[in-house]
Amino acid sequence: MPVVLVANPKGGVGKSTLATNIAGYFASRGHAVMLGDVDRQQSSRLWLGLRPPQARPISTWEATEDNSVVRPPRGTTHAVLDTPAGLHGWRFKDVIGLADKLIVPLQPSIFDIYATREFIDRLLEQRRAEKTQIGLVGMRVNARTLAADRLNEFIAGLGVPVVGELRDTQNYVQLAARGLTVFDIAPGRVQRDLEQWQPICEWLDS
Repeated sequence: MPVVLVANPKGGVGKSTLATNIAGYFASRGHAVMLGDVDRQQSSRLWLGLRPPQARPISTWEATEDNSVVRPPRGTTHAVLDTPAGLHGWRFKDVIGLADKLIVPLQPSIFDIYATREFIDRLLEQRRAEKTQIGLVGMRVNARTLAADRLNEFIAGLGVPVVGELRDTQNYVQLAARGLTVFDIAPGRVQRDLEQWQPICEWLDS
Protein backbone atom coordinates (compact mmCIF):
# COMPACT_ATOMS: atom_id res chain seq x y z
CA MET A 1 0.00 0.00 0.00
CA PRO A 2 1.55 3.34 -1.02
CA VAL A 3 1.97 5.76 1.88
CA VAL A 4 2.53 9.43 1.03
CA LEU A 5 3.87 11.70 3.76
CA VAL A 6 3.64 15.50 3.57
CA ALA A 7 6.18 17.16 5.85
CA ASN A 8 8.01 20.42 6.54
CA PRO A 9 9.38 21.83 9.82
CA LYS A 10 7.62 25.16 9.32
CA GLY A 11 3.94 25.81 9.83
CA GLY A 12 1.78 27.59 7.30
CA VAL A 13 3.60 26.34 4.22
CA GLY A 14 0.65 24.45 2.74
CA LYS A 15 1.07 20.92 4.14
CA SER A 16 -2.67 20.39 4.70
CA THR A 17 -3.51 21.85 1.29
CA LEU A 18 -1.16 19.37 -0.33
CA ALA A 19 -2.26 16.41 1.80
CA THR A 20 -5.98 16.93 1.23
CA ASN A 21 -5.57 17.40 -2.51
CA ILE A 22 -3.33 14.34 -2.83
CA ALA A 23 -6.03 12.34 -1.03
CA GLY A 24 -8.59 13.89 -3.37
CA TYR A 25 -6.54 12.83 -6.37
CA PHE A 26 -6.29 9.22 -5.18
CA ALA A 27 -10.04 9.18 -4.47
CA SER A 28 -10.76 10.55 -7.96
CA ARG A 29 -8.88 7.54 -9.37
CA GLY A 30 -11.18 5.18 -7.50
CA HIS A 31 -8.70 4.21 -4.77
CA ALA A 32 -9.73 3.44 -1.18
CA VAL A 33 -7.76 6.28 0.37
CA MET A 34 -7.24 7.27 3.98
CA LEU A 35 -6.07 10.69 5.13
CA GLY A 36 -4.48 10.87 8.57
CA ASP A 37 -3.02 13.48 10.88
CA VAL A 38 0.16 13.29 12.85
CA ASP A 39 -0.71 16.85 13.79
CA ARG A 40 -2.10 18.27 17.02
CA GLN A 41 -4.25 20.69 15.05
CA GLN A 42 -5.90 17.76 13.25
CA SER A 43 -6.32 19.96 10.19
CA SER A 44 -7.05 17.11 7.82
CA ARG A 45 -9.59 15.59 10.19
CA LEU A 46 -11.39 18.93 10.42
CA TRP A 47 -11.40 19.14 6.62
CA LEU A 48 -12.85 15.64 6.32
CA GLY A 49 -15.67 16.73 8.64
CA LEU A 50 -16.61 19.37 6.04
CA ARG A 51 -16.58 16.97 3.12
CA PRO A 52 -20.05 16.52 1.58
CA PRO A 53 -21.51 13.01 1.50
CA GLN A 54 -21.84 13.04 -2.29
CA ALA A 55 -18.07 13.57 -2.72
CA ARG A 56 -15.82 10.59 -3.35
CA PRO A 57 -15.11 8.94 -0.01
CA ILE A 58 -11.91 9.64 1.92
CA SER A 59 -11.57 7.92 5.29
CA THR A 60 -9.70 9.02 8.39
CA TRP A 61 -6.52 7.41 9.56
CA GLU A 62 -6.26 7.91 13.29
CA ALA A 63 -2.94 8.87 14.83
CA THR A 64 -2.35 9.21 18.54
CA GLU A 65 -0.36 11.96 20.22
CA ASP A 66 1.75 9.63 22.36
CA ASN A 67 1.96 6.53 20.23
CA SER A 68 2.92 5.43 16.78
CA VAL A 69 0.61 5.90 13.84
CA VAL A 70 -2.39 3.58 13.86
CA ARG A 71 -2.46 1.33 10.82
CA PRO A 72 -5.37 1.75 8.40
CA PRO A 73 -8.09 -0.90 8.36
CA ARG A 74 -8.20 -3.66 5.79
CA GLY A 75 -9.24 -2.57 2.32
CA THR A 76 -7.29 0.67 2.25
CA THR A 77 -5.18 0.92 -0.91
CA HIS A 78 -3.57 4.36 -0.45
CA ALA A 79 -2.69 6.45 2.61
CA VAL A 80 -1.75 10.11 2.99
CA LEU A 81 -0.26 11.54 6.19
CA ASP A 82 -0.28 15.21 7.19
CA THR A 83 2.43 16.07 9.73
CA PRO A 84 2.91 18.89 12.25
CA ALA A 85 5.47 21.66 12.15
CA GLY A 86 8.55 20.76 14.16
CA LEU A 87 8.25 16.99 13.70
CA HIS A 88 11.37 15.57 15.36
CA GLY A 89 12.89 12.86 17.55
CA TRP A 90 11.52 9.32 17.60
CA ARG A 91 8.23 10.41 16.02
CA PHE A 92 10.17 11.81 13.09
CA LYS A 93 11.96 8.49 12.59
CA ASP A 94 8.76 6.44 13.00
CA VAL A 95 6.74 8.53 10.58
CA ILE A 96 9.51 8.76 7.98
CA GLY A 97 9.84 4.98 8.21
CA LEU A 98 6.25 4.55 7.05
CA ALA A 99 6.59 6.61 3.88
CA ASP A 100 7.05 5.36 0.35
CA LYS A 101 6.93 8.90 -0.98
CA LEU A 102 7.66 12.06 0.96
CA ILE A 103 6.56 15.46 -0.32
CA VAL A 104 8.06 18.64 1.13
CA PRO A 105 6.04 21.81 0.41
CA LEU A 106 8.17 24.92 0.19
CA GLN A 107 7.23 28.58 -0.18
CA PRO A 108 9.52 31.07 -1.95
CA SER A 109 10.50 33.02 1.19
CA ILE A 110 14.03 33.23 2.51
CA PHE A 111 12.89 32.05 5.96
CA ASP A 112 11.17 28.96 4.57
CA ILE A 113 14.11 28.20 2.32
CA TYR A 114 16.68 28.13 5.11
CA ALA A 115 14.43 26.22 7.52
CA THR A 116 13.85 23.61 4.85
CA ARG A 117 17.53 23.09 4.01
CA GLU A 118 18.32 21.45 7.36
CA PHE A 119 15.13 19.40 7.17
CA ILE A 120 16.05 18.04 3.74
CA ASP A 121 19.47 17.02 5.05
CA ARG A 122 17.81 15.12 7.91
CA LEU A 123 15.40 13.45 5.54
CA LEU A 124 18.19 12.24 3.30
CA GLU A 125 19.90 10.71 6.34
CA GLN A 126 16.75 9.14 7.80
CA ARG A 127 15.03 7.66 4.80
CA ARG A 128 15.18 3.91 4.36
CA ALA A 129 18.05 3.62 1.90
CA GLU A 130 16.50 4.48 -1.46
CA LYS A 131 13.04 3.16 -0.67
CA THR A 132 11.56 6.52 0.30
CA GLN A 133 11.33 8.89 -2.64
CA ILE A 134 11.55 12.58 -1.71
CA GLY A 135 10.09 15.37 -3.83
CA LEU A 136 9.67 19.13 -3.40
CA VAL A 137 6.57 21.11 -4.31
CA GLY A 138 6.78 24.88 -4.59
CA MET A 139 3.72 26.46 -2.95
CA ARG A 140 2.11 29.82 -3.78
CA VAL A 141 4.69 30.40 -6.47
CA ASN A 142 4.51 33.34 -8.84
CA ALA A 143 6.99 32.40 -11.54
CA ARG A 144 7.63 36.03 -12.48
CA THR A 145 9.12 37.12 -9.15
CA LEU A 146 12.58 37.39 -7.62
CA ALA A 147 11.42 35.11 -4.80
CA ALA A 148 10.66 32.37 -7.33
CA ASP A 149 14.13 32.79 -8.85
CA ARG A 150 15.70 32.49 -5.39
CA LEU A 151 13.65 29.36 -4.71
CA ASN A 152 14.85 27.78 -7.94
CA GLU A 153 18.48 28.59 -7.09
CA PHE A 154 18.09 26.98 -3.67
CA ILE A 155 16.41 23.86 -5.03
CA ALA A 156 19.11 23.37 -7.66
CA GLY A 157 21.69 22.71 -4.94
CA LEU A 158 19.67 20.21 -2.92
CA GLY A 159 19.81 17.12 -5.08
CA VAL A 160 16.09 16.55 -4.53
CA PRO A 161 13.68 16.73 -7.48
CA VAL A 162 11.00 19.38 -7.80
CA VAL A 163 7.86 17.48 -8.70
CA GLY A 164 5.68 20.55 -9.23
CA GLU A 165 4.77 24.13 -8.40
CA LEU A 166 1.35 25.41 -7.34
CA ARG A 167 0.24 28.98 -7.79
CA ASP A 168 -1.19 31.29 -5.17
CA THR A 169 -4.95 31.11 -5.75
CA GLN A 170 -8.14 31.37 -3.71
CA ASN A 171 -9.37 28.15 -5.31
CA TYR A 172 -7.66 26.08 -2.61
CA VAL A 173 -9.02 28.23 0.21
CA GLN A 174 -12.58 28.19 -1.09
CA LEU A 175 -12.58 24.47 -1.83
CA ALA A 176 -11.05 23.58 1.54
CA ALA A 177 -13.85 25.44 3.31
CA ARG A 178 -16.27 22.98 1.68
CA GLY A 179 -14.19 19.84 2.26
CA LEU A 180 -13.33 19.63 -1.44
CA THR A 181 -10.26 19.48 -3.67
CA VAL A 182 -9.49 20.55 -7.23
CA PHE A 183 -10.27 16.95 -8.24
CA ASP A 184 -13.84 17.11 -6.92
CA ILE A 185 -15.30 19.82 -9.15
CA ALA A 186 -15.80 20.44 -12.86
CA PRO A 187 -12.33 20.51 -14.48
CA GLY A 188 -13.15 23.66 -16.40
CA ARG A 189 -13.37 25.65 -13.17
CA VAL A 190 -9.83 24.72 -12.09
CA GLN A 191 -8.15 23.92 -15.39
CA ARG A 192 -4.99 25.90 -14.66
CA ASP A 193 -4.61 24.22 -11.28
CA LEU A 194 -5.15 20.74 -12.69
CA GLU A 195 -2.42 21.44 -15.24
CA GLN A 196 -0.04 22.29 -12.40
CA TRP A 197 -1.03 19.10 -10.59
CA GLN A 198 -0.32 16.86 -13.58
CA PRO A 199 3.45 16.37 -12.94
CA ILE A 200 2.78 15.88 -9.21
CA CYS A 201 0.21 13.19 -9.97
CA GLU A 202 2.58 11.49 -12.40
CA TRP A 203 5.25 11.40 -9.67
CA LEU A 204 2.76 10.00 -7.15
CA ASP A 205 1.81 7.24 -9.58
CA SER A 206 5.38 6.40 -10.61
